[in-house]
Amino acid sequence: MLLRLGSTGAAVAEVRARLAHLGLLSDTDHSDVFDDYCDVAVRTFQQERGLTADGIVGPDTFRRLDEARWQLGDRVLQFVPGSLMRGDDVVELQRRLNQLGFDSGRADGMFGRNTDSALREFQRGCGVNPDGICGPDTFRAFERLVRAVSGGNSSTLREHVTLSDLRSGIADKVIVIDPGIEPAGALCHAVAVRVEGRLAALGTQVLLTHGAVASALTSEHDRADFANRVQADLVIAIHVDAATSDRPNGLATFYFGDPHGGMHSTGGRALAERIQDELLAQTTLLDCRSHPRTWDLLRMTRMPAVRIDLGYASNASDRAQHADAVFADAAAEGIARALSAFCAPT
Repeated sequence: MLLRLGSTGAAVAEVRARLAHLGLLSDTDHSDVFDDYCDVAVRTFQQERGLTADGIVGPDTFRRLDEARWQLGDRVLQFVPGSLMRGDDVVELQRRLNQLGFDSGRADGMFGRNTDSALREFQRGCGVNPDGICGPDTFRAFERLVRAVSGGNSSTLREHVTLSDLRSGIADKVIVIDPGIEPAGALCHAVAVRVEGRLAALGTQVLLTHGAVASALTSEHDRADFANRVQADLVIAIHVDAATSDRPNGLATFYFGDPHGGMHSTGGRALAERIQDELLAQTTLLDCRSHPRTWDLLRMTRMPAVRIDLGYASNASDRAQHADAVFADAAAEGIARALSAFCAPT
C-alpha cells in the first residue's frame, strides 16, 4: 500500500507517530490524515536518509521509518540468521565497533555475521561474556571505552584493501548488471547486453539479474542478495529516470553513502565517478554528477555498487537521445571502458 498526500487511516496515523518521534512533526497532533505537514515531513525524512524524496510512503520508506525509531540501548541486539535485526541502533553499534578497531564491515544498519563476529571479539577483549548479545553489560563496556578512544575506522581501511584487490585486471571478475524495467526497460536491457558482450570478450563473467521482459528478483533486497550469493566483484544498475515535470534531465551516478557527508563506499564512489566521466565522453547528456545514496541495492551489497541514471524518459531532449540508434552502443562503450579502467592494475 502506498500512502501519499490525501491518504487517511490507521496506517497514516502510524506514519505520523513515527515522524513525530523523529521530531519532524508535532507530537501533539494525533491526526490520521496525510496532510501538507505530513507530506513535508516525509520528504524531509526521505532526503535526510538518501531516499527518493517523492513524499510517497511505500515499503522502502516505511521500513526506514521503522529502522529510524531505534537508538542504541533501546533493545537487545544479536545476530538472527534469516531475519536480520535492522535499525539506527545497529548503525551506531557498527560505527562504535569499527572506531574501536573491531571490523564489523560497512555500517549499513543490518546485524549480520560480520557484526556478530566483531561484537564477540570486542566482548572477549573487554571481559564481557562473548555471547554475541549486545545487552546492558556490553552497553556499559562501550560507554567506558568510547570515552577513551577516538579516531580510526577499520571498515575504511578494509575498503581500501578490497579496492586494491579489485585492481588486478577485468579478466575473471564477476560483475552483476541490473537493468531497470520502467520507464525505458528496453533501452536499459539493450545497454546491459552490450556491456555484457564487451566485457565477455575480455574474460569477464557478467550476470544479468533478468531478461528483456521482467525480473524474478522483484525487490532491491532480492537483487542485492543475488549479488552477495554469487560473490560478485561489482554491481552495476542501469536505469532511466522519469519525473512529473518535463524539465529534469541529464546523467547521474549513485553510490552507497550518507548524502550529508560522513560514511560512504570508497570503491563505490571511485567507480561511480569513473563511469560518470566515461559516459559524459560518449554521450551529450547533461552532467548531473555522482551522489551518495542509501538505496537498498547500494546499501545491502557487499561489494562496490553503482546505479546509473541515463537521463529522463520524461524529458524531450533525453528521450530523443534514447531513440537514437547509436545511443545504446555509446552508453555501453562508456560503461565497459569505465569498468576496465577501474579494475586496471595501478
